[in-house]
Amino acid sequence: MNPTTVWIAIGLTVVGCYLVKLLGLLVPAETLERPVVRRLAALMPVALLAALTAQQTFSAQGSLVIDARAAGVAAAAVALVLRAPFLVVVGAAVAVTAGVRALGG
Repeated sequence: MNPTTVWIAIGLTVVGCYLVKLLGLLVPAETLERPVVRRLAALMPVALLAALTAQQTFSAQGSLVIDARAAGVAAAAVALVLRAPFLVVVGAAVAVTAGVRALGG
């Protein structure tokens, strides 16, 4: 990749981030106080984390993959349904993923 192209991409990213930040500052305060906007803002981090988890769990080199990571996510989901504490959820996911990998998965 050409170094000039990289710097152009970095510059465009910087300008884009600044414009998004500026756009956020220009939103009227009464718009941000609406109940719908508040609910969406509260749910956005959860949705982004779920999307990131799904992408990291079920893809490898641009293709769909079902492997030990999927078993770990399933174990974490079961622990969440059972209302286990966060550390137990993470521990279950790690243990199941490691177990499946140890068994050759």
